[in-house]
Amino acid sequence: MNPFSKLINPRFPMAAVGLERGTASAVLLQKQRQQFSLRRAATITLPEALLKPSFDEQNISNTGEMADALAELVTSAGMQRQRRWSVALPEAAARSLILTLESATTSRSELEEVVRWKIERGFGASFDELRVSRERLTPDASGRPRYLAIGMRVEVLAEYESLFDSLGWRAGLILPRHAGEERWLARTGDGSRADSDSLLISSHAEGFTAVMLRSGQPLIMRSVMCDDEDRADELYRLLLFYRDRVQAGDAALPVPRSIERYLVTGTGFSLNSVGEVISETLGTEARALAAPDVGLRLPTADLSFDAIAAPAGLATLAWA
Repeated sequence: MNPFSKLINPRFPMAAVGLERGTASAVLLQKQRQQFSLRRAATITLPEALLKPSFDEQNISNTGEMADALAELVTSAGMQRQRRWSVALPEAAARSLILTLESATTSRSELEEVVRWKIERGFGASFDELRVSRERLTPDASGRPRYLAIGMRVEVLAEYESLFDSLGWRAGLILPRHAGEERWLARTGDGSRADSDSLLISSHAEGFTAVMLRSGQPLIMRSVMCDDEDRADELYRLLLFYRDRVQAGDAALPVPRSIERYLVTGTGFSLNSVGEVISETLGTEARALAAPDVGLRLPTADLSFDAIAAPAGLATLAWA
């Protein structure tokens, strides 16, 4: 069974857990009309050394201690009887790539060979060392096939699966943090055009992941490992790529496209700083989004959207 696959269980749970270095969150979502709200939610602080997200190295230093912490988390949220979960993993534990094929393949075996080669090259590991899921995206502007690939090393994923098994949980969907946060941008309930471009900045201790979406699908994706002082420069380079490669290719469209809205989660970026870089690079004013703008009502200002955006985003799949 592939825990990345959206086809494992077509009825996803309304409950999800989010893990990150130093924190863990649990949510139970409910929906009324076009708005989501939290039926139950809780966050806890984890010991800094307990969870060290990494693609290549051990993540959980003590499985028993981590299981005790998660049991405390769901008990505090009143969700101790919940057994079916979606899980948003730390960003640094997994890798995501958009794979573009130079031309259409002539057979399924050729497709598998090309995709496998690109995955190994992009992830920096042999295919047998990875657990990978892929999803076909719309072709690029030149008509070339594109795929979204998400993967983890087998031994790292096994750590998390062992943790969830020890709690008696069935984690049918396991995805990196940004995948849950993207769900809020994929919704267009804030009045934006369905085909508009949007930007997610998912910032974490090791760097950040930037995802540009068009019509609800990933257009550009970059995972950047960097120090805090280098974040703005890295974002600037990414936006230059978008301007020079994507916008330039859209020049023939009747309505020129640009980034109309953006969502920033985690620490390391401020809304103002991201907006300034977008304005400086693209010459447009993008709209910064908060929880109410994407259709999530928080019961109290004390509950951070940053902490629950990823698991709550995965929980919205229960209504997809």
